[in-house]
Amino acid sequence: MQSSPFDLKTYLQSKQQQVNDWLVRLLPPAASSRIADAMGYSVMAGGKRLRPVLCLAAAEAVGGRSEDALITAIALELIHTYSLIHDDLPAMDDDVLRRGKPTCHVAFDEATAILTGDALLTLAFQLLASPEGTTGVPADRRLQVIQVIAAAAGCEGMIGGQMADIGSEGNRIDLSRLEQLHLMKTGALINAAITTGAILGGGTSEQIRHLHKYAQNIGLAFQIIDDILNVEGDPALLGKAVGTDQERKKTTYPALLGLPESRRLAANRVKEALQALEYFDKKADPLRAVAQYVIDRKR
Repeated sequence: MQSSPFDLKTYLQSKQQQVNDWLVRLLPPAASSRIADAMGYSVMAGGKRLRPVLCLAAAEAVGGRSEDALITAIALELIHTYSLIHDDLPAMDDDVLRRGKPTCHVAFDEATAILTGDALLTLAFQLLASPEGTTGVPADRRLQVIQVIAAAAGCEGMIGGQMADIGSEGNRIDLSRLEQLHLMKTGALINAAITTGAILGGGTSEQIRHLHKYAQNIGLAFQIIDDILNVEGDPALLGKAVGTDQERKKTTYPALLGLPESRRLAANRVKEALQALEYFDKKADPLRAVAQYVIDRKR
């Protein structure tokens, strides 16, 4: 008897609701201060919660409990949101819409947006250092998780990638440099989400090695589709303007390769990601489904 296909929609809704419930619980009350209001405004503005979902799914894939990775998943979403707030600032991309709403610096002001990003990053590491939600996880694993996320968010990861992205505006770069840029800017935190989920789930070094390959390919596929959507996406679905990469003279996959070749490259990355999951049993089905979702998404 053939098994039924994995229901990604229900899985995503369940995990997203779980993440949102904990975000509401852990964020400071909006009425308590202007900075708390801005934090809640930015974090609860919607979003796919992809990084938390990947973290939870990775813990399950290695045979662990997703509950042990929940606080880490929340911290990853806070770090991701901080990066978006700073990315939208006038000194960087100067975007006025994010997830269909005015960006933080537009809704509040530039100084508040900077401090809101700082506050979310700080709260993320406060949560990571807290024993809440990880009482059954050995201390060495928790410390390893903090180290992985700090490296992914820092100058050799997300921040380094953002700096390289700024430096590439108006300068055409080759495919190798473009991939390296996005392995840092987009891929590092996605990789950290999957790696830390596996660590907290008690994954073996071999399991983590296969998941690292999956994560690298998913991160690049996600960015390629992002670039494509910036060319031909629906602003109403995306919740932000399209065509901005071309306006800023950024080197993107479509600018370098064209749309058909970019789509082919994204499909190949997803294929390689799925091959990396052949090592795992059905517990990795959520990760398999997410890989297809990454390439099929419209926002």
